[in-house]
Amino acid sequence: MGGETWGPLMFGGVLALIFTGFPVAFALAGTALLFAVIATATGHFDMVLLNAMPERTFGTMSNPTLLAIPFFIFMGTILEKSRLAEDLLETIGVVFGRFRGGLALGVIFVGALLAAATGVVGASVTAMGLISLPVMLRNGYKPSFSCGVIAASGTLGQIIPPSIVLIVLGDQMGVSVGGLFRAALVPGLVLTGSYALYTVIMAWLKPEWAPALPPEQRAKSLGGLAVRVVKTMVPPLALIVVVLGSIFAGVATPTEAGALGAVGAMALAAMNRNLGLDTLKAAMEETSRLTIMVVFLLIGSTAFALVFRGLDGDLWIAETLASLPGGWLGFLLAVNLIVFILGFFIDFFEIAFIIVPLLLLPAQQLGLDLTWLGIILAVNLQTSFLTPPFGFSLFYLRGVTPKTIPTTRIYAGAIPFILIQLVVLAGLIWMARPTA
Repeated sequence: MGGETWGPLMFGGVLALIFTGFPVAFALAGTALLFAVIATATGHFDMVLLNAMPERTFGTMSNPTLLAIPFFIFMGTILEKSRLAEDLLETIGVVFGRFRGGLALGVIFVGALLAAATGVVGASVTAMGLISLPVMLRNGYKPSFSCGVIAASGTLGQIIPPSIVLIVLGDQMGVSVGGLFRAALVPGLVLTGSYALYTVIMAWLKPEWAPALPPEQRAKSLGGLAVRVVKTMVPPLALIVVVLGSIFAGVATPTEAGALGAVGAMALAAMNRNLGLDTLKAAMEETSRLTIMVVFLLIGSTAFALVFRGLDGDLWIAETLASLPGGWLGFLLAVNLIVFILGFFIDFFEIAFIIVPLLLLPAQQLGLDLTWLGIILAVNLQTSFLTPPFGFSLFYLRGVTPKTIPTTRIYAGAIPFILIQLVVLAGLIWMARPTA
């Protein structure tokens, strides 16, 4: 048996183990060791290849690109735990609340800002669900519409820099994280603008879905509102501009910018008198949990990749995908369908570490730009996060939504935003076509 047999067996085996609920990192490593032993016994694998594991593991632990992940997670968690995100949501709600659909527009705007400040979808969706949803419902907003706006806006953290997704994709694909950030900015802004346009149209066509705030809840003084906006919005906006600007200008690497952002978030929390020991402890625990998960996944995926390639599984994947009907378009459609379906069941970290490395060889053979491929995968994962019945963002929102709102209403509210994302995804796929 060669790669045409061992590859499918190993790939199917690890997916079967993952879908049983077994921890992904150990599923990857366990499958690798099992197939290494079996294939060695049958003369199809050389255990000497596993001698590279210690060096690969040390390389993972010392990877400067991956160091950006804990920095950006810590930055976003500090902004969330210190109530800076809550103050931002409340202020934007007052600013836009005088217009029909204003609260929804405020949620979209803040969702984009939180995406640029945190890069963590779960934190954004949960924070906005806890803070904005009760206000929207209390002011007569349609529950399904409100839930759709919050879920979609919170998921912008998948694509708007400094997205953790883009950092992981950059590392796995061997492309510049800064280049991914720059390429993702326009699609992220297009999605944000499309959400806002849909909200304005629906508020005009269906005014009962998104009424304006009553006069007594609006700001009493424009001067007071202006001061509040400046105090609440300018500091986090300045932090975002400094962090992303330093990356785009080439002054700092994503890792260095992440460290700057972490320090800046603590400074903002201290200025608001919200940087206590409890806040720091909660932020450090969340950062440690996610970072440890990523590292274990990387080690497990490294073991899997070593054995899979030793069994010529990568050549089987490359030959299968590169020979699909339709050339580059057939490849992209097939890959996006696979990633979209897998996104229902497993987290983007698992997809990035299992699937993405297998796509590089056929993508290069077809002449595709890997940076654009990374952007397409990020938007695809964002779409799957919103798609019923297994979208992760919908799960996050369900956890903070009143029981009086059935899950089917949350699903119904997300559907228009899924369609918007599919249109943007189709445009990105067409733009990714090889120029040669």
